[in-house]
Amino acid sequence: MPNSAGANKRLRQNKVRRLRNRSTKSQVRGLVKSVRTAISSGDVEASEKALQAAQKRLDQAAAKNVIHANQAARTKSRLSKAIKSLKG
Repeated sequence: MPNSAGANKRLRQNKVRRLRNRSTKSQVRGLVKSVRTAISSGDVEASEKALQAAQKRLDQAAAKNVIHANQAARTKSRLSKAIKSLKG
């Protein structure tokens, strides 16, 4: 339990931000998974389209410091590499 008004406010802010970050991370994980399933099915066009959506969300999450910028870059790189190897 917070002992001061400032600590109480910080607790409220942390709850709101934690929920917001959780939602963003969940969206990112879902989009990345959709790219991976499209890659595993062998559909190049669907995987490229899913990659565009995933890249946008990854960049937004990195900009808001929900995930680290290097993590976003690493994920985008690995997904695009997988799509390129799928092409031939």
